[in-house]
Amino acid sequence: MASILRWAILALALARPALADDVSTFQLPNGLDVVVIEDHRAPVVVQMVWYRAGAADERRGVSGVAHFLEHLMFKGTDTLAPGELSRTVEANGGSDNAFTSWDYTAYYQRVAADRLELVMRMEADRMRNLLLSEDDWRTEREVIIEERNMRTDSDPSAIFGEQRRAAQYLNHPYGTPVIGWRHEMEALTRQDALEWYQRYYAPNNAILIVAGDVMPEAVLALAEKYYGPLAPTPGITARKRPSEPPQLAERRLAFSDPRVSQPVVMRTYLVPERDPDAQEKAAALTMLAALLGGNSQTSVLGRKLMFETKQAIQAGAFYDGTSYDDTTFGIYVVPAEGVTLATAEHALDDALAGFLADGVDDAQFKRIKAQIHADLIYSRDDTRGLANEYGQALTTGLTVADVQDWPRVLDAVSAEDVMSAARELLDRRRSVTGWLMRAGQEETMQ
Repeated sequence: MASILRWAILALALARPALADDVSTFQLPNGLDVVVIEDHRAPVVVQMVWYRAGAADERRGVSGVAHFLEHLMFKGTDTLAPGELSRTVEANGGSDNAFTSWDYTAYYQRVAADRLELVMRMEADRMRNLLLSEDDWRTEREVIIEERNMRTDSDPSAIFGEQRRAAQYLNHPYGTPVIGWRHEMEALTRQDALEWYQRYYAPNNAILIVAGDVMPEAVLALAEKYYGPLAPTPGITARKRPSEPPQLAERRLAFSDPRVSQPVVMRTYLVPERDPDAQEKAAALTMLAALLGGNSQTSVLGRKLMFETKQAIQAGAFYDGTSYDDTTFGIYVVPAEGVTLATAEHALDDALAGFLADGVDDAQFKRIKAQIHADLIYSRDDTRGLANEYGQALTTGLTVADVQDWPRVLDAVSAEDVMSAARELLDRRRSVTGWLMRAGQEETMQ
């Protein structure tokens, strides 16, 4: 029966017209989603396993446990010694790693195409058979604490970003750092890691993405062989996270540190993410970020603040709509020598007001569209990057069709769509403005 089901699914998949990225999709009876992206230009393959669980799914009090388990997944199983998976991949000329975000945790290997079965067998094994000794979890807890020391606590800009994000999200767990709050990381236990593993690491909460020099039917056969026998975890349902209440007043914070080399003004607004079959507003925000600050030489903020008024040495804007819940749109300015943060912020506000009054320059808008279109094409030259794009999208609620439709949605954005999004969403009442200052040179926020 399983064989008949497999070939029925495969026949339907292969009968479809070819899509933009030559993608085939399947679902095993145990709930594992399988995505195959064909790219036959080189005899290599990337296997990625994405879990629909990240830092924003942690319960209160155990922040950092998603990232903690990511580290522990490299320990061992009944059949793999600690570190053996990575050593085996390296011995076969490949590379592997993992990463955690608020919305997902992912593991990948890049190997020669004829080594796919080897890495699939090992990855499937640790999905269900992880072993954690007392030494393993205690040692790895010290490793992640040291990682926080190096990446966050020793970097004032990282601390500033962490504090600003916490001010942005009063109730939603996006306000908690992925790596965790230090005092909670220090209290993480083996049981915390095992509870997270047993709850979320299951075929019916995972997406297997295989990209490279492969055929869909061969990947499906391997997936059935190695992932198919894994039992699903009952009770896994759609995510239910605390929601963010409406923001009614602007929030402001100032952070000073003697290690700050360059002051900065940064403002972020709470805005919508890309939604399934409704990506138009996110596309308008993507264009808006590129217009305002995508290029220091040609963007609205760059030209105004760096070249016309010369009040900044850097200015920009950013937005990434690949998020499960509402995300942020950001603008920033790094003041020139002798320019105060207050003056820089006023200049930033003046530049925004001018943009809202004048609208979009048609020639610049056409250049931005052409550049974004070119970037999308170039990104498809990287097999792992393409697999990563699908993984991020699928773990944040989008579909394969949404990913493939994204270039069309971007192309359809009009100048008026951009201005409408700017007028609606760049509302100071929905923002957090932060000043990063050098200790001893503090200014009073106005």
